[in-house]
Amino acid sequence: MLCELPILPATRAFLERKLKMRIGADWQDAASGRTLSFRNPATGEVLGEVPAADAEDVDRAVRAARQAFDDSPWSRLRPRERQNLLWRLADLMERDARQLAELECLNNGKSAAVAQVMDVQLAIDFLRYMAGWATKIEGSTVEASMPLMPNDQFHGFVRREAVGVVGAIVAWNFPLLLACWKLGPALATGCTIVLKPADETPLSVLKLAELVDEAGYPAGVFNVVTGTGLNAGAALSRHPGVDKLTFTGSTEVGKLIGKAAMDNMTRVTLELGGKSPTIVMPDANLQEAAAGAATAIFFNQGQVCCAGSRLYVHRKHFDNVVADIAGIANGMKLGNGLDPAVQMGPLISAKQQDRVTGYIELGRELGATIACGGEGFGPGYFVKPTVIVDVDQRHRLVQEEIFGPVLVAMPFDDIDEVIGMANDNPYGLGASIWSNDLAAVHRMIPRIKSGSVWVNCHSALDPALPFGGYKMSGVGREMGAAAIEHYTELKSVLIKL
Repeated sequence: MLCELPILPATRAFLERKLKMRIGADWQDAASGRTLSFRNPATGEVLGEVPAADAEDVDRAVRAARQAFDDSPWSRLRPRERQNLLWRLADLMERDARQLAELECLNNGKSAAVAQVMDVQLAIDFLRYMAGWATKIEGSTVEASMPLMPNDQFHGFVRREAVGVVGAIVAWNFPLLLACWKLGPALATGCTIVLKPADETPLSVLKLAELVDEAGYPAGVFNVVTGTGLNAGAALSRHPGVDKLTFTGSTEVGKLIGKAAMDNMTRVTLELGGKSPTIVMPDANLQEAAAGAATAIFFNQGQVCCAGSRLYVHRKHFDNVVADIAGIANGMKLGNGLDPAVQMGPLISAKQQDRVTGYIELGRELGATIACGGEGFGPGYFVKPTVIVDVDQRHRLVQEEIFGPVLVAMPFDDIDEVIGMANDNPYGLGASIWSNDLAAVHRMIPRIKSGSVWVNCHSALDPALPFGGYKMSGVGREMGAAAIEHYTELKSVLIKL
């Protein structure tokens, strides 16, 4: 089957060779010799296998990262040199953008054309943004009072220092982009990193490790261990040699990682689940709002932590907006992401397909109406884009993260009601408001319990803006200046003169 795929020769060669983990200066198999297979979601067929790391492999990787942080040329590089290396890495990713997009498509199912202009380009832009931070990590001076020693003079200052060895675990929905969200601030601040990609999607991260080597990073600065979350992920989470953990994934797994981190008092950033509301006000441009709401939920097959999976439309426009979104959904082309005409690919796995279709069936059982879609099909792990109406705010479809192309829609009558409905959820990652009344929007924004609020757009991320959530959506922030803070420690210094 591989020979029939319309892919670059470089992509084909990458897939046909034996894949290994990157630990220290070497590409290695798992110490146990065990492997883990992964599939092409568009066909369901096994695409390849990678080493199945366990605690022994993770320990080797953490030790390599520790040595690189404590005793290697990396620890002595000047900020400008770290900046230049990040720029070099971004340039190499730009050179190989199509190959990275094809690997992302084959491993994740998403459109290769979209991945090249979105996933890969956003990752490149983010690394270049973080490169600029390498030379702007600053401390401060303090004029110390020291009232108990009035006759002495002191000089006080605060240093911001790299936190050390970072353990990173990323989800399967944006493998390359999420890896760069961890890698960028780690390398900008001078940390070293051990990264575990999701079980299902190791390909683009292993290619990224090759580019890190080509860019000229010293051995041990970036290590990649492949394997399951239960083995490799758990071992990384509880390893005492890790100074900071950063995780993107489900809230359930995030809680386990947070608990493991606390055993060692490891610093932790958790970017977790969401059930983000899309709010269409009565004065909104309804055509733009319908198109935006459709993109908010159906982009990346709905497998987006901040997907606009709850739709609230003012009652007088509700039926028309729902009909417009259903029309968009019914017109979408589903298929293999290597086809440039495809607008929506498969879900990541049979397990995820069963999960999503299970929620749709639950809706039917509880009396909800399927306005469009509502079916899974194969081969591959496809689910048609689905819109569900006639649901109650307390319904599981409204309260729980489905993580698929399923939109639940409800009407509202006034601002107070819709804000209450938007906040009536355990998550608080993102929200969008569609309106032309900016005064009303500004009054709404402080009342919405969400880490990001978008106006007349959704899931629009900029490298300079911090991203993270309230409530069950996580701890800490990715991107922006906040990311630099999370990858550094503050050290106070007081000198008696």
